Amino acid sequence: MSFRKVVRQSKFRHVFGQPVKNDQCYEDIRVSRVTWDSTFCAVNPKFLAVIVESSGGGAFLVLPLGKTGRVDKASPTVCGHTGPVLDIDWCPHNDEVIASGSEDCTVMVWQIPENGLASPLTEPVVVLEGHTKRVGIVTWHPTARNVLLSAGCDNVVLIWNVGTAEELYRLDTQHPDLIYNVCWNRNGSLFCSACKDKSVRIIDPRRGTLVAEREKAHEGARPMRAIFLADGKVFTTGFSRMSERQLALWDPGNLEEPMALQELDSSNGALLPFYDPDSSVVYVCGKGDSSIRYFEITDEPPYIHFLNTFTSKEPQRGMGSMPKRGLEVSKCEIARFYKLHERKCEPIVMTVPRKSDLFQDDLYPDTAGPEAALEAEEWVSGRDADPILISLREAYVPSKQRDLKVSRRNVLSDSRPTATPARPGAPTPAATTAMTTASGSLAGAGEARKLEEVMQELRALRALVKEQGERIGRLEEQLGRLENGDA
Repeated sequence: MSFRKVVRQSKFRHVFGQPVKNDQCYEDIRVSRVTWDSTFCAVNPKFLAVIVESSGGGAFLVLPLGKTGRVDKASPTVCGHTGPVLDIDWCPHNDEVIASGSEDCTVMVWQIPENGLASPLTEPVVVLEGHTKRVGIVTWHPTARNVLLSAGCDNVVLIWNVGTAEELYRLDTQHPDLIYNVCWNRNGSLFCSACKDKSVRIIDPRRGTLVAEREKAHEGARPMRAIFLADGKVFTTGFSRMSERQLALWDPGNLEEPMALQELDSSNGALLPFYDPDSSVVYVCGKGDSSIRYFEITDEPPYIHFLNTFTSKEPQRGMGSMPKRGLEVSKCEIARFYKLHERKCEPIVMTVPRKSDLFQDDLYPDTAGPEAALEAEEWVSGRDADPILISLREAYVPSKQRDLKVSRRNVLSDSRPTATPARPGAPTPAATTAMTTASGSLAGAGEARKLEEVMQELRALRALVKEQGERIGRLEEQLGRLENGDA
């Protein structure tokens, strides 16, 4: 009796990757040659940031997304670090704020002018000093405003309140060796880390406790990565003892055995995973590879389902991934990567081809928006909150309207007077003045009342927009049925 193999149904089986035309690339960028396994690239709906080679210190380039083509050698950079920049990360709650970690042992937070840099930016809004060795990892809290995590080659993880420049938590006993990467879970109550001692750890930063640990998650000696998925599982990339590259999926409740383990190939570049919580697709990019493989993670065995590989000619030096709210939904774009070559940055668009011009609800569930769900103080006090979601149906409206509510929010807009830092991490005098001004501006009960009124109005408007969006959706469906002769 013969069994026919059943092909698994998935709307992402036909994800189609395509590089953009040459004139849509960013040419003549001297990408950093630092031997550090960071992505070297960070992107959001307004700006592209790339760590570049620079004489006399560390620098990164920030370009408005639309400024494609050849990048002038004299283009201004963000250049306040005295050593090479190793990692950069855009703030998820303000598209004009970016953090950087450097070999000079500091973390700096920068406010980028609304229209991009007109001259070199040398004054950070805040300097965070607490590491004794180079800082290779910076990553913002996903839901609490102004909370930033940094990890250094001193094997220490620090968590900062950027609004007050104070060190909130110092985790200096959990990692006995170099930390390869750190990733927050969806609500920012925990983070996972991959370490040179081959262990993957899940840590509660506020209690400073180790929640779970898996030794030898991958047995090879080369760098690993660990990321949290939306359902709390952990996805890792690493190497086997025979130097085969591997992917694994773990249940934090039982780290004895991986739920799934797949061997990929025997290349030696570290695998950088990029995860889309809306579609449960993980895109895996190897440093030095010329391909992006993508996998769908599901609840049924074998859990990790290979979808396809996008391949191009040139190897990648680094990679950036656009947040969902920066994609073109009218073109059924479900991901966009910014691939770094030796001398350029090439956007790669991932689409699910559809015949209909209507908004594709199944491809675009509500996604994390730019509004913070918590203030730093609320998170410190023990509260957790999931990301505030937005509908991408509104993306048909010009993006300017979506950005308005965040574009004027300063990194330091803060309703309390600035606290004097209790530990190292004092800001520059200019930053202190800016912080005090920003902090004082919301003081007083009258102001708080006004703010509450504005928030109520905003909530009412949001509800109205959602209602209208649903109505438009229904009308579009009716129109589609009429056009197809169904009604």
